[in-house]
Amino acid sequence: MRLRKIKQADVKLTAFFDIVILGGEQNRGHWQDVFANNHPIYLEIGMGKGQFISEHARRHPDINYIGLEKYDSIVLKAAQRLEKEFLPNLRLLRADAKNLELIFQPGEITTIFLNFSDPWPKERHAKRRLTFDNFLRTYEQILSRPGIIELKTDNRHLFEYSLLKFNEHGYRLLAINLHLHEQANPDVITTEYEDKFINENKIIYYMKVEL
Repeated sequence: MRLRKIKQADVKLTAFFDIVILGGEQNRGHWQDVFANNHPIYLEIGMGKGQFISEHARRHPDINYIGLEKYDSIVLKAAQRLEKEFLPNLRLLRADAKNLELIFQPGEITTIFLNFSDPWPKERHAKRRLTFDNFLRTYEQILSRPGIIELKTDNRHLFEYSLLKFNEHGYRLLAINLHLHEQANPDVITTEYEDKFINENKIIYYMKVEL
């Protein structure tokens, strides 16, 4: 399901200045100004084509949402999907998750979503996982107190690894589900990957932790 690179995606993104933010460092400490309100801000790291974060924004207009993606082509695809439906409480952020502390000031984010992140199964690549120690320390900086992280994955090893890491860092486990879609639940908002996995009868693991 990897999206092919779109020619001149970086240039095409400039047409979506009302919803797409490049880099984000210029808004550090001023994200409430971006949304022109003081509602809580929820961040999805790795939004894909934006299905999950945009549906959240539709259902919860009293919450501000930011969908973060590293690659121009993916952000462009998400922006094009929203071209005919401007959601005032949603922004798409083209940035690298490694730079979160440069983009958000301490306590600026209320909730973080980690949906179907790359599991990086080889141990020598563990530091690239979004629940590796360095990333967790970053989340601890930008999250408010209390602060929430919700994680969904189809990878059992990443799930168990993340559960262990959250515990090591003092996160409190609020909810856990070892088969999220065993029974249909219309309240569960899904990603593009998730819909594919459901159709393939794959098990989806879910946890919710709190700082």
